Amino acid sequence: MDQLLAMRVFRAIVEARGFSAAAERLDLSHSTVSRQLKQLEASMGVQLLNRNTRRFALTDAGERYYRHCTDILARIDAMNAAMTGEGAQLSGLLRVTVPLAIGTLELQDWLPAFRARYPEMRLEVSCSDQFVDLVAERFDVALRISSAPLADSSLMAKRLAGSDTVLVAAPAYLATHGLPVNASDLAHHQLLAFTAAPVTWQLTDEKGHTERVAARGALAADAITALYAAALAGAGIAAFTERTARSELARGGLVRVLPQYHAGTSHYYALYPHTRHQNPRARAFIDFMADHYGSEPGL
Repeated sequence: MDQLLAMRVFRAIVEARGFSAAAERLDLSHSTVSRQLKQLEASMGVQLLNRNTRRFALTDAGERYYRHCTDILARIDAMNAAMTGEGAQLSGLLRVTVPLAIGTLELQDWLPAFRARYPEMRLEVSCSDQFVDLVAERFDVALRISSAPLADSSLMAKRLAGSDTVLVAAPAYLATHGLPVNASDLAHHQLLAFTAAPVTWQLTDEKGHTERVAARGALAADAITALYAAALAGAGIAAFTERTARSELARGGLVRVLPQYHAGTSHYYALYPHTRHQNPRARAFIDFMADHYGSEPGL
């Protein structure tokens, strides 16, 4: 039995969630994939998967073996990459979870350059503003935007950039409701709230005086893209990172509100499981995103 091949087959079965998908990913026959798994289980004397004709699930031993397997294979791939000088030729699947702002509103700013640099890499992007368990869901990297310090966790974190939070509204909304002059004027406006973040805006003026404003209005949503669409439609005043709102601010679809106030700073982070720190694809993606945000003015 080829131990390394068997490990790659097992990892592919788990991550592709099936034998056929794993066979396609590795360019092997279904029978070869099945045989490799049987030989692997026989060599260790344990069952790694509970399976029937319709689905399978990892056993406890399978869960442990998968964690060790991914770590060992990542280290081997990293060693091979370092020894061969592999860079643009990185290949294989990278699974990434990102906030909706990065995965939709900012996608056009970074995806073309990433694809051009790593044309052989397959990128699977899951867009959600909800935090997910990277290990349980088998993601390699998570990008997150947070205005608060990250909670302690077993994940490794790399700060990519910071971006000021700005208040914005559509010209049509301001034409109807007027332009607020100071923070207290916001009490008379429709404020669009992001339910996954604090619903109180903290605004600091040029003299350092801070006011807290409850972001309550006709609409609250758990998706930044929904609030973005609502703001563009003239539903009210919303808070976004300057990076998220930049294109519409430049185009005139959105207008800064109360620019004399500082509304805080949000930070862009890359998170990844500590067992995958040697994954060359994950490392390449994180370094690329750090360069992407680091090269932008104001971030």
